[in-house]
Amino acid sequence: MDYRMNDAHYEEKLRRFLGEGGFQADHLVFEQSCHSVAEAAEAAGVKREDFIKSICMMTPLGELVVAVVKGEDQASTSRLGKLLELGRPRPASLEEMLERTGYPCGGTPPFGFEARFLVDERVLETPVVYGGGGSARSLVRVASDELLRANRGRVARIRR
Repeated sequence: MDYRMNDAHYEEKLRRFLGEGGFQADHLVFEQSCHSVAEAAEAAGVKREDFIKSICMMTPLGELVVAVVKGEDQASTSRLGKLLELGRPRPASLEEMLERTGYPCGGTPPFGFEARFLVDERVLETPVVYGGGGSARSLVRVASDELLRANRGRVARIRR
């Protein structure tokens, strides 16, 4: 199957979530890959510091947790484990990510699916952030306060 057909499906799914929820965000689609922060910054013509990552993890009880951190940061599994009080989470597999989020790795948005979202406090230092837009060639541009409204995330220090 042509990957662009799959991309279009995931991109439309995210646009539908934004529209139906009345969330204010811009969905941006590019010809080139936005899989990495470096690629995404180049495609969007903005600084790497403006990017966030949605890191999918599984708790020992099988719950999906999404750590939203700045693009240059890493999530601390020990901090997440203490915050969740469920034990230290592990990275979700590619299959778990697609099954649980409905989006492929490399395009996972910071909202739009059922999960426990934890947002690092540094994310809120940037008024407008860019994150995964549903596919490896799309992004979402959203105000950081709107991001919290869309994912109902808990703000805490979760970075290493």
